Amino acid sequence: QVQLVESGGGLVQAGGSLSLSCAASGSIHSIDTMAWYRQAPGKLRELVASITRGGSTNYADSVKGRFTISRDNAKKSVYLQMNSLKPEDTAVYYCNADIILISRSRIQDWGQGTQVTVSS
Repeated sequence: QVQLVESGGGLVQAGGSLSLSCAASGSIHSIDTMAWYRQAPGKLRELVASITRGGSTNYADSVKGRFTISRDNAKKSVYLQMNSLKPEDTAVYYCNADIILISRSRIQDWGQGTQVTVSS
């Protein structure tokens, strides 16, 4: 019914940059908050950044000043620009969206995850 498809990620050296994208498709009326989470091996999934439909953003302290979240409402997409990457940023990154369906039901949906690996 609804699908979140992520792209980007990969392997980069410490200090480098990567960009993630996530596009939603399906029977969508609108999307409220969109967010990026990450999960490192042996750790809980954590919020990296979120952005409301109106563009208000929120960041984890660990990424403030280095990561930038943005969205394109017309394209039903959210982006994460990651600069000055550190080895501790290594994780699987997941897109999340608070979606209102055409039926007016509300669901939370997740992307499949994309690996980000930062080498020292």
